[in-house]
Amino acid sequence: MSETWTKYDVNVRSLGARLLVAPDESESGVAVVEHTLPPRTLGAPLHRHSHEDEISFVLDGTLGVQEGETVSTVETGGVVVKKRDVWHTFWNAGDGPLRFLEFIAPGEFAAYFEEVADVVSDGPPDEQTMARVGEICARYDLEMKPESVPTLMERHDVDL
Repeated sequence: MSETWTKYDVNVRSLGARLLVAPDESESGVAVVEHTLPPRTLGAPLHRHSHEDEISFVLDGTLGVQEGETVSTVETGGVVVKKRDVWHTFWNAGDGPLRFLEFIAPGEFAAYFEEVADVVSDGPPDEQTMARVGEICARYDLEMKPESVPTLMERHDVDL
């Protein structure tokens, strides 16, 4: 995890992540990350955070969200709360670009995107890449279900 925060603008596969507010910029320790996703694109496998809540505010487009078995869409101007310890995922549910702000509390998790971007390329991940991603996830107490991707793609009519 980052002890010295620098602003970043990275892509993790198709998910854009730009750190707007680092957790050390306020006493509350919240981080704000701007995310972008191309049309009909999955943002992540099913995953859950042990320490963080995420609040997404949609700036442009349609955000699809699955929390547990509950599926919803959030249009421009809408907000969704993704609570810690709940399996969830998200995707661009529309035919245009998606842009949303992610408020992360506590915000130390915001460093995850920069760390993963340094490891993941655009192609299919190999065993070594997956092992390194697993190490990063472990440092943040983030659980992922990569095996959920094919089902999510079919269920929500999205690609990677």
